[in-house]
Amino acid sequence: MRHRRSGRKLGRDASHRKALYSNLTGALIEHGRIRTTAAKAKEVKPVAEQMITLGRRGGVPARRQALKFLRSQDVVHKLFSEVAPRFVDRPGGYSRIVRLGPRQGDAAEMVYLELVDYVPPEVSAPPPRQRRERAEEEDQEPTAEAEPDEEPIGEPEPDEEEPATAS
Repeated sequence: MRHRRSGRKLGRDASHRKALYSNLTGALIEHGRIRTTAAKAKEVKPVAEQMITLGRRGGVPARRQALKFLRSQDVVHKLFSEVAPRFVDRPGGYSRIVRLGPRQGDAAEMVYLELVDYVPPEVSAPPPRQRRERAEEEDQEPTAEAEPDEEPIGEPEPDEEEPATAS
């Protein structure tokens, strides 16, 4: 029985679980939003919030603690210089879980784990009018028939008619 046993094992041993939490936390700090399963997100969320709290605290000891867990100087630098200053006035609750529905292959519950101030980047697609103009330009271009560099392959045409020999 699992009475009063906190945490999920996620089918991994302890070192694999720790590496998973570290990698997911680093990805969340780096990208602002990650897509993962609900069980992983529920386990990683407190770890990520603790890292942001270390970033808010600032200083060399906090930076060393974050580096010990995240194992990436680039991620720690982004945490302390960009992410943590955005949450200075917020006393906690830096991330949220947004449910997406079941995964196609195994029906695992998928979620976005994202920072609360995350704004998705806009995908810039050309408006339909520009696409139509480009298509019209392609149609209006003169299509010059290129002369073949070589003779067409097939039966060669005789230049002169050979006289028929009478037998």
